[in-house]
Amino acid sequence: MRLILALAGSLLAWTYAVFPALLLARSRVRRRPYAVADIEPSVSVLIAAHDEERSIGARLANLRSLDYPADKLEIVLASDGSSDRTVAFARAADPSARVLDLQRVGKAAALGAAVSHSRGEILVFTDANSSYDRDAIRQLVRPFADPSVGGVAGNQVYLPAGSAEGSAAGERGYWSFDRIMKTAESEAGSVVSATGAIYAIRRELFRPIPDAVTDDFHQTLAVVGAGRRFVFAPAAIAWEPVAASSGAEFERKVRVMVRGLRCVAIWRELLDPRRSGFFALELATRKVLMRTMALPLAALFAASLGLAGRSRVARAFALTQATGYGLGIAGLALERRAERAPRLLALPGYFCLVQAASLTATWRLLRGDRVDRWQPARGAGPSVERFE
Repeated sequence: MRLILALAGSLLAWTYAVFPALLLARSRVRRRPYAVADIEPSVSVLIAAHDEERSIGARLANLRSLDYPADKLEIVLASDGSSDRTVAFARAADPSARVLDLQRVGKAAALGAAVSHSRGEILVFTDANSSYDRDAIRQLVRPFADPSVGGVAGNQVYLPAGSAEGSAAGERGYWSFDRIMKTAESEAGSVVSATGAIYAIRRELFRPIPDAVTDDFHQTLAVVGAGRRFVFAPAAIAWEPVAASSGAEFERKVRVMVRGLRCVAIWRELLDPRRSGFFALELATRKVLMRTMALPLAALFAASLGLAGRSRVARAFALTQATGYGLGIAGLALERRAERAPRLLALPGYFCLVQAASLTATWRLLRGDRVDRWQPARGAGPSVERFE
């Protein structure tokens, strides 16, 4: 029990405290600057969409309003077997966009088809329900002035959630932490993963996307595996809605974790520091340990309870975890009753939701479940879940 307590506690401390501190310190002492310039390469914006008739018109209008030369900006939309009027609405909203009306093939194949029908030097990937700041493309391509840069991750920012805050406060808190980590990773090397709402790569570095993985993560690892840097451009902003509910966010998290862990398995050679250096430690911590942390947390709680009668440290661990989980469950319960949880409950609620998703994802992965495609969940407004 004491060994389990020590090991689980060490993993927890490493993942949430020691490694972030190490990453921030490294970004200060091992800074690797790269050139940026106001360049205007030809750009292809690629969207894979399934049943997005309610958001596609606004999305295309947003892209056409960007501050980038029209003759160097191409839009390719691949409709993945849409059963609604996505194709018709897209063609009516932007006759100059290239719209592919595909059978249901999944996002990976749809993006592959979009790439094959595009011509730009830089491939920009985005979602059907995102919205870019006016200078987002300009900011996104500036680091490509440096030949060592093969990919650029943009900055995903959440739209206000309105009165039904739900798990949004926790979700925003997570992305604020992620933004700090991406900045540190980029300053000293490469980010571990882009976000699907806004990222770009050089055309020659695109690799076919296998089924059952996330495209943004796969392309990030492909660029790093090719020996190029994948950097972060915080001024390239994409706005996205938060999940409609904690239930919707839970399902999305499970899918992303399952597909992300499969992606790590495909690119497992990057876990070897002899191949990728410090990036191997970043990948192992940020995308393996953090996404399976529910297992050490469960072991820590069980060992703490088992030793609570004999150790003050164990009692402290048990009490701290029990309090945190209690607050989290209360926050999730308030949301299920359509009440807005205060931040004191929303943040631990989101943490509990993520750990429950981690356990579910690990179980599905061990069972061999695949997540190749799904239907976007819809509420009163733009879709807030995407197939990834």
